[in-house]
Amino acid sequence: MKNLLTDIAGVRVGHAEDAKVASGTTAIIFDSPAVAAIDVRGGGPGTREDALLDLANTVERVDAIALSGGSAFGLDTGGGVQAWLAEQGRGHRVREALIPIVPGAILFDLLNGGDKAWGRFSPYRDLGYAAAAAAGSDFALGSVGAGLGATTATFKGGLGSASAVTPSGVKVAAIVAVNAVGSVTVGDGPWFWAAPFEVNGEFGGRGLPDKFTDDMLRMRIKGGPAVNARENTTIGAVVTDAVLTKPQAKRLAMIAHTGFARAIYPVHAPTDGDVLFAAATCDKPIEPLAGLTELGTVAANVVARAIARGVYGASALPFPGALPAWKDRFG
Repeated sequence: MKNLLTDIAGVRVGHAEDAKVASGTTAIIFDSPAVAAIDVRGGGPGTREDALLDLANTVERVDAIALSGGSAFGLDTGGGVQAWLAEQGRGHRVREALIPIVPGAILFDLLNGGDKAWGRFSPYRDLGYAAAAAAGSDFALGSVGAGLGATTATFKGGLGSASAVTPSGVKVAAIVAVNAVGSVTVGDGPWFWAAPFEVNGEFGGRGLPDKFTDDMLRMRIKGGPAVNARENTTIGAVVTDAVLTKPQAKRLAMIAHTGFARAIYPVHAPTDGDVLFAAATCDKPIEPLAGLTELGTVAANVVARAIARGVYGASALPFPGALPAWKDRFG
């Protein structure tokens, strides 16, 4: 176990970034199509192919998931991932046609100091292609891929991942790009809200403060009174090797979304666009009630850990007035 999304067999992850733009993309590639669903909790989401994942609709499996910066421009990322998959002969077959199925979600990083004057075409389609081509079993965390330009209310945001095995032996892992309107840390201190779920000091081992003051519990949000509904968003995916139906994947996404609330304060605000995909590679059967509940319980913890790891591993952007990274202040 590498404590990464790729601990799930048949899953690969790749990043691509543009340092000048201060934005990037992350591609999650499934070696075989995976059952997938989506749960949207934020008030300002940006998604691609979300209607396809609705339980009433026909297609159940996806070839990849695209995560990106760039706000609505970043929706082009899925087209780049789709182009790479098409070159590999991957996709949903309709007689002689193959259509790669690539849902995606975006976060807002257009005001982070990078040069967004890219001209007629945004870079995200090419970045999506490059991220898919780079996908492998090892990938970096922090200010990389879709998390390159991410920020939170208090510290630089980033991309995190974590994994676990349920008591029943089912694997579950998460990947999250953290660009929250709220804070991932308690007050202005070193403690992560997700501290009760930390494993082996994976985000500093600081635990929680001995007591909570009113100031620690005060709302800290990015942008203050001028915050805009399109300026934020935490996006990610939770993946398991369990055998799930599409409705069960939807339930997993719903339960796992609890991890956002365990790691971000406040969360699911009108000014967030929080989105979580769930996908299943369908290798290990589980009991449909207690087994799925157990899987969701562990998945929520894994999501919380991934969020904290994304901020813990981030590096500040090299622009005047950029938010500090957690490690800049607390080592």
